Amino acid sequence: MFSSTLKNLRQMGRRNSAPAVVIQLTKAEKWKMGITIFTGKILGLFVVLGIMKMLPGMMFNSANAAETYTAHETSMMNSINTVWTLVAAFLVFGMQAGFVMLEAGFARTKETVNVLLECIFDTAICGVLFYAIGYAFMFSHGNGFIGQNWFFLNGAPSTYEATGIPILAHWIFQFAFADTTSTITSGAMIGRTSFRGDILYSIGVTGFIYPIIGHWAWGPDGWLALMGTADHFLPSLGQGFRDFAGSTVVHTIGGAISLAGALVLGPRIGRVFTRDDKEKGGLPPAHNLPLAAVGAFILWFGWYGFNPGSTLSAMDAEGIGRIAANTTLAACAGSLTAMLLPLWFGPNKGKYDLPFTINGLLAGLVAITAPCYWVSPLGAVLIGLIAGVVVYYGTLVLEHFRIDDPVGAVPVHFAAGIWGTLSLGFFASGQYGATGPTGADVSAPVKGLLYGGGWDVLKAQLIGSAVITLSTFAVALVLMYIVNKLPYPWKLRVEPEAETGPGGLDFFEHGVAAYNDHD
Repeated sequence: MFSSTLKNLRQMGRRNSAPAVVIQLTKAEKWKMGITIFTGKILGLFVVLGIMKMLPGMMFNSANAAETYTAHETSMMNSINTVWTLVAAFLVFGMQAGFVMLEAGFARTKETVNVLLECIFDTAICGVLFYAIGYAFMFSHGNGFIGQNWFFLNGAPSTYEATGIPILAHWIFQFAFADTTSTITSGAMIGRTSFRGDILYSIGVTGFIYPIIGHWAWGPDGWLALMGTADHFLPSLGQGFRDFAGSTVVHTIGGAISLAGALVLGPRIGRVFTRDDKEKGGLPPAHNLPLAAVGAFILWFGWYGFNPGSTLSAMDAEGIGRIAANTTLAACAGSLTAMLLPLWFGPNKGKYDLPFTINGLLAGLVAITAPCYWVSPLGAVLIGLIAGVVVYYGTLVLEHFRIDDPVGAVPVHFAAGIWGTLSLGFFASGQYGATGPTGADVSAPVKGLLYGGGWDVLKAQLIGSAVITLSTFAVALVLMYIVNKLPYPWKLRVEPEAETGPGGLDFFEHGVAAYNDHD
């Protein structure tokens, strides 16, 4: 039937001179068309990855083993690394679709439009601000606390540091990360945040909080990145803070800002907590669980750009494969733990809980993001299993303290992000050192406590995580408090009638509903 429909489309195109033809497809045909398009995209991605895997072996022979490359070979490696970085950037940016679907699915029907518009706006304002000031604050040279050059990318070099990646390619990759942090922030604040208030705190997050604090760990002269080296903070420690792809820099920062916002806003009107009513308490039911589940899978898919892409190097083929495998295993393990715990101990004991399972796989992904390069597959499984425990009990803690987090942003990103960052100090296997534009460097492998490496890596991770977490939370709490003291409509929290009215936040703020019951 699907092939005959396509044939009819071609015939109609030949017979009709009108510029557009309205086609009515059956539900089965829509599914087939969607599956066909998605399969084509996946095959295309594997073709690109296969080419990147084969080209290094075709171009570089054993004479290059000592890393003495001609200018032409270096140029080719840089080109391949750039393509890999851009493919990864596109995957990370595609996570925005996953975030939109996840948050909208977990929200109530009457606040769906608000969620969608906030996510789109956060992306738009993040792009402009990260171009103007954010990238400069985060990735340019300055001092240990803030970058001081390259505003509006003026004066930036042609490539970023020693990566060989063009500065604009590096910018687009890092913009996708900044956008992720901004989107995480809104998750715990759904249902009672004014749109103008969202504008103000988004400017603070993407323009200042994320890039400045992120510079400490990822900047070329960040004080946490250089910690443990001569003439820098704690030289006797001998270890710097490590966060390969952002368990702390992206997820804990985003989660800490979410927590600050949820605390300042307070719960949604009518929200009943389990400690107050064991039968009626708990999160209101998600209005569209299929949408949330599909969003989670899109996020999982995007994570294959998030983590492997952070090598910025297609030459480190073994590292990319290891990271991808670790990412997969941690997500699987996290979902299993988060599914079984409510089955055994939850208020609906004996029932399989889909929202917890979704957040469990996301918690596994968040947790593995920091240590993904340095741990073995077994370590990734254990990290994911514990992440599922963290997200389950983290959700119960929020419920106990009457903190309203509609999507679970705080346990998923804040709590699991902290766990993932610290897990490196336990599970780093001592086999892997650093990635680079020409391949892996194993001259200084990272070894955690459980592999006989002592306490130093764990100490460095604990210091970095604590500093970034506490600093972010304190600054975000002040920001949210100030915005919430502004007069409406710039105030952070909407007026009560916006929440209690028949059309909810969507009609009050945007004058439209997400779902229309008539043609």
